[in-house]
Amino acid sequence: MRNRPIPGSSGLVREMSLLGDPLLHRACEDVTEFGPSLARLVEDMFATMYAAQGVGLAANQIGVPLKVFVYDCPDDDDVRHLGHVVNPELVEADGLTVRGPEGCLSLPGLEAGTERFDRAVVEGLTMTGEPVRITGTGWFARCLQHECDHLEGRVYTDRLTGLRRSRALRAARRAPWARKDTP
Repeated sequence: MRNRPIPGSSGLVREMSLLGDPLLHRACEDVTEFGPSLARLVEDMFATMYAAQGVGLAANQIGVPLKVFVYDCPDDDDVRHLGHVVNPELVEADGLTVRGPEGCLSLPGLEAGTERFDRAVVEGLTMTGEPVRITGTGWFARCLQHECDHLEGRVYTDRLTGLRRSRALRAARRAPWARKDTP
């Protein structure tokens, strides 16, 4: 029997910011107020992430320029990791560098081989202000690095180079959801 509600079950699905939205390309601000509005934001973020069938979501992806992300992501051993981080800081990213397929809810339907470390550690706070430290490996490490990038104003295509980057950006320009000002 559950002691807590399912994350996102009382949240509202918000509109997703898409590649080219200026908010996705600016560093977010630290959260300074912990309370009901932050709890509502986290709940809405879970609802939006689940509706879009994602494994992670940063606040700026729904138009909120605050350092918050949520996740429900397996690692390479298929262990589920579920939670949120406020004011996250990527304190370690190491191990092997692995190029793997990476997508993003702000670039729906697209993915590209992106290099990431296979181990990551993020420190931050919960929505109630308690310290939290999350260690991820494999796919979950990729997710943690991806979401931290969002909060610094980067999308995964910013990590691509050469032909891989050109192809990804061309596909984004041609996508049915593309903004006219997409790079």
